[in-house]
Order: sequence, then structure tokens, then C-alpha cells
Amino acid sequence: MDFIYQDPYPILKDDTQYRKITSDFVKVEKLGDREILTVDPKGLELLAQEALKDVSFMLRTSHLEKLRAILDDPEATDNDRFVAYNLLQNAVVAIDGELPSCQDTGTAIVMAKKGENVYTGVDDAEWLSKGIFNTYQERNLRYSQIVPISMFEEKNSGSNLPAQIDIYAKKGASYEFLFLAKGGGSANKTYLYQQTKSLLNEKSLDAFIRAKIMDLGTSACPPYHLALVIGGTSAEANLAAVKKASAGYFDHLPTTGNMAGQAFRDLEWEKRVQLICQQSAIGAQFGGKYFTHDVRVIRLPRHAASCPVGLGVSCSADRNIKGKITKDGIFVEQLEVNPKRLLPETPPHLEAAVEIDLNQPMADILKKLSQYPIKTRLKLNGTLIVARDIAHAKIKELLDAGKPMPEYFKNHPIYYAGPAKTPEGMASGSFGPTTAGRMDVYVEEFQKNGGSMVMLAKGNRTKDVMNACKTYGGFYLGSIGGPAAILAKENILSVEVVDFEELGMEAVRKITIKDFPAFIITDDKGNDFFENL
Repeated sequence: MDFIYQDPYPILKDDTQYRKITSDFVKVEKLGDREILTVDPKGLELLAQEALKDVSFMLRTSHLEKLRAILDDPEATDNDRFVAYNLLQNAVVAIDGELPSCQDTGTAIVMAKKGENVYTGVDDAEWLSKGIFNTYQERNLRYSQIVPISMFEEKNSGSNLPAQIDIYAKKGASYEFLFLAKGGGSANKTYLYQQTKSLLNEKSLDAFIRAKIMDLGTSACPPYHLALVIGGTSAEANLAAVKKASAGYFDHLPTTGNMAGQAFRDLEWEKRVQLICQQSAIGAQFGGKYFTHDVRVIRLPRHAASCPVGLGVSCSADRNIKGKITKDGIFVEQLEVNPKRLLPETPPHLEAAVEIDLNQPMADILKKLSQYPIKTRLKLNGTLIVARDIAHAKIKELLDAGKPMPEYFKNHPIYYAGPAKTPEGMASGSFGPTTAGRMDVYVEEFQKNGGSMVMLAKGNRTKDVMNACKTYGGFYLGSIGGPAAILAKENILSVEVVDFEELGMEAVRKITIKDFPAFIITDDKGNDFFENL
């Protein structure tokens, strides 16, 4: 057999529209008969800084156009349209550069391909990290990175570093980049399934996909750009492909395989998986057709004894942006600068929401909510307590030590969230909900002690939460995942820290809200919206 080398991922074209940042920091020098692109490391810093800035406040035009398409689709449900309209409004607010589109401004990830004829003379990751550092310091973004001091002691790094930076070699004299700001919600919805050859038939694959789609749920803020990768020379290769595919990086792969093992898109299965997602009726968070915007199915070679399958998403905060450095300068992908043009002249019609006054005794709030069925759309007004993972863990430590639960946890609904930095002159930074499921382990014990009787967050929850709500008379309310900027601008009137100030964005806060949108997801009778789909 003759030797054959195949580029594993032969991207056939790049139709990305770029904007030029600068012509500075690059020059071409001769080394014998080779032309060397010399890049001043300050150019790496500038590129990373600009890319993370843009992607925190702007989104791709193609992504926003898909949201507009939901509004124009007669088959979309009212809830689909409600979510899509809110997400477009959020993009309009975020474009001003003060409130990031999502409060979880993410782990900064850089995937790069460095040409053999590109010279920087430095540790490139250090200078890319410096650019990322600059953006997170200078902009109203959130520091989400937790570093281990020992096995169990952790602290917030205070800079959103470290970043994940992976640099690969390639031919030529150009430097190509994919920057991602990956929030915890969508990152946590990346799955690896170690399968076998027995999966690779039409009936088995269809059944597998139908079952695993339900694993995604809504906690990562749909509508999703979904990636399904089948095969891979290792589990690690599979999951790396999932992340790139969900970011649109592999959109221009071939659509057939070959004997050298090239990756390819399977367009037939993309249509089939998209239909499965539509038939799930999960919709854009609260029921409907638009669980996904689109699907990418990538087929890879595999070891004869293995068949890794990866599933992942890019969420409604579709924060992916390309960059490049060539002899002509430093460039970054052009994102949408005028999302307002995609808003319809009039918002979609919806039945009036039920108004809930949160500034009344908890017993009265529960009595009011008990009058309405799941799926009821609400407008919340009054006081919320904000607490998420570490605060919940600390309150459990109090209970374990025989100490009482703080009264604020009993007297007010609990909003699972952690804000971005507050812009000057505003009441709040971007402040959308975090994933409810991470707090599921606390609900039964907290409700037994009179706390967490009304919870507000995003995504579906476990049966344990339904059982606890039925036993103790509690409620779980779902907030729209994604529109953190518009919530900060229009719905949050004040924010103050009331406990655990040392936890930074994970501190307990008291906030005052106005017309805050939510849905009844789990009620005091044990009914659950997602269980009833």
C-alpha cells in the first residue's frame, strides 16, 4: 500500500468577513530563500484583547438572523417567539459595550494554528493571556475562574485567568485563531459517550440520538447550535471536534469520507437530528419547535475497538470569533454591529402575564402561586435573594453544624445567579440566571428548614426537586436563559451584598426587581413543565 497523508480536517474555504485591527506589529523578513512573518508579541496581546472585547458584547450576524427567523416562522410557538424576541432585545442592549450579552462572561479559550514561517520569539500563550487579562480588567465582565489552593480550598483568581490556550503547527506564514468565551452552562452540556460498532446502524443511531438529546435540557440557554461528533482517534480528539463544530469552525468540511480518513459533515443526519430536536417539543426553553437553530454532524475515523460519540452546544450567547495575523496585518472576524435592524416593528403578541408581589410574607407568595398551573407566565416585582453554588454550600455547613438557616433564605425567593461587574451609573451589571440543576442537592434539606421555598433560575431539574416542592409546598420558577444585559438594564433596580462578601460574584445579594419575566416550571403539587412535554 502506498503512503497517504491526509489533512484530518480539510476545511475547503473560509468565507469569514474580517475587520482589520492594525497593520502594525507585523513585518516580513528574509531568511535564506524563506519569507518569515515576524510578529511583535504586542500584536498577539492586541488581537486577544480585541477579540474577547468584541465577542463579549456582539454576536455573529448569522446567529442573530436565526433568532429573527423564529419570529417570522408561523410554526413557532408563542414561547419560542417570546424567547427569541428577548434575545434580540438583549443583543441591542449589549452592543453599547457596557453590559455584556451574558453575565457568565466565560472561560477564555484560544485555539490557534501557527504557520511554520511565523516568528514571535516569545511564549505566545503568555501574550495572548495578557490581552485576555486586559479585556477582563477594563470591561464590565465577570471573573469566573476558581483556582485550587489545596484539594478542597479554592479562591477566585480575580482576573478570569487562567485561559485555555491550544496552539498547533501548520504550513505557511499566517497565524489563525478561534477565540471562544465559554460559559459554564453550555460547557457543562458537553457529553462523551463511549460506544461501539453496534451503534453504527440506522436504527441504533436514531434511538441513541433521541435518548441523548434529552440529556441537554434547557439549562445551557437554547436555542442551541448543536454538534454531534461520531468517531475520533481518541476521546480527546472527539471532544475537541465537538467544541469547534459547535462554533461553526467545521462548516466547510467535505460532505463525504475517503480512505485516508478525512473528517466530513453528514448533511442527511444533520437534517434528521434537527427534526428530532424539533419533535422533542422542548423549544426555545419553554416549549415549542426551536430547541436548536441548527445541527452539525461530523464523522471521524476511529479505532476498531472504540466509537466515541460527543455531543455539545453553543448556546444563545454564541460567543465565537475568528482572528488571523498575516503579512497584511492583524484581523478579527466582523460581528454584527446593528442588531436593532433585526427587531420587528412590534413585539410578538402574548397573553398578559400574572403579576406576583414578592414584598409580602412567603406564605402569601406561595398561596398566590398555588392558584396557577405550570407554564403560567409571570411578572415578578419586589425583593429577591441571590445565591449560587458556594453560598449554598456555606449555608449547608451552617445547618450541618446545628446552626439556623439565615432568615433571608426563608423570607424571600432565591435567585440562582452571579453578576458581571456593574457599569458606572447603573444599578447592576449583566445578571441573568445560572443553571438550576447544580443546586438540586440542597433543595430538600433547605425546604425542610423553611428556606428555598421559591427558586428562580434556568433549566430543567431532577425528580428530587419535584418531590421536595410537593412535600413542602415549594415552587421552581424558570427565567429566560441568555438575556442578561436587558435584565440588568430594565428589570433590576438595585443590588446590595448581604452576606459572604469575600466570595466576589458568588456572594449573597439582595436585589430589587421590576416586571422580571418568569414561568412556573415546578409547582407545589409536584407538576413539572419539562416532565409534561
